[in-house]
Amino acid sequence: MSKTKTLVLNHHQISQKITRMAYEIYERNASESSIVFAGITGMGHQLAESLAGALKEISPLEITVLEIILDKSDVTRGEVSLSSHADLTNKCIVVVDDVLNTGKTLVYALLPFLESSVKKIEVAVLVNRSHKLFPVSPDYTGLELATTLSEHISVDLSSQNHTVHLH
Repeated sequence: MSKTKTLVLNHHQISQKITRMAYEIYERNASESSIVFAGITGMGHQLAESLAGALKEISPLEITVLEIILDKSDVTRGEVSLSSHADLTNKCIVVVDDVLNTGKTLVYALLPFLESSVKKIEVAVLVNRSHKLFPVSPDYTGLELATTLSEHISVDLSSQNHTVHLH
């Protein structure tokens, strides 16, 4: 197994993807008064913050960003919770993660919203690897990437130079 890292998206490309996704979200939700971005712990939450910032620049929508707190290494263990107790009644929720692998993490991330009377739930991911094992498909995708199960995608949105690598 090779240890080489291949740059898939650079900072400029990621910024373009985020802007395009924000426009798509606005187009589909222009009739809404507000949107709640719920980012999964880690890079999903970082991406949610970036999408919210981009959407604020192009729309009058009221935007809230929450973090979905869960253990990504073992989503079946422990509790899935939200970073704050916002009123989600009749709201449009966009669940955000950096990479969609099998869909398992996203399925568990939906749990807190099943207890609320939300209007609809959509999914946004930066990279969709298309290894779908669970019934979750993204509504908004930055990049579709065909990979093998042994390959790994790493997303870094925390530094000044955002990157996506395949290794």
